[in-house]
Amino acid sequence: MTNQPAHEHKSQAPSSIGCLVITCSDTRTPETDTSGQRIIQALTDAGHRVVAYFIVKDEPGQILFRVGQGVANDEIQAVIINGGTGISKRDSTFEAVDAMMDKRLAGFGEIFRYLTYREIGSPAIMSRATAGTVKNRVVFSIPGSENAVKLAMEALILPELPHLVQQLTK
Repeated sequence: MTNQPAHEHKSQAPSSIGCLVITCSDTRTPETDTSGQRIIQALTDAGHRVVAYFIVKDEPGQILFRVGQGVANDEIQAVIINGGTGISKRDSTFEAVDAMMDKRLAGFGEIFRYLTYREIGSPAIMSRATAGTVKNRVVFSIPGSENAVKLAMEALILPELPHLVQQLTK
């Protein structure tokens, strides 16, 4: 049995992915959500579609509801959540998302923290960025800072998003 090279897998990937963007914040509004807007802009610049965008409080019930709606929508193949991945009392995004995952992509969080460490040093250990699948959709949960969003989108999510979605269709 031979394995196809990675570039062949990627060449079979869809060019445009339907995405749901969720910002988890107790304080942001559509006007002040620069991280959510950065994600939307990066996705659209890369040719992907933002099917829906929500700002929710950092409350597990709200997060679970919006992710659940997203993965039930046939137009959405990927969910990108920003915010709530730290360790403060209000940060509950990780627990909500992790509880829903069917499969975890541990390498995403590991590499994200490594790249963050190269930029900011030891505070990178406080990030609980994660990724995986929920009901055959890829789900990313990243910190809400603009720098973290830029790093995650440019270095990890955009380069692999079509390939990940293609793999979920096999």
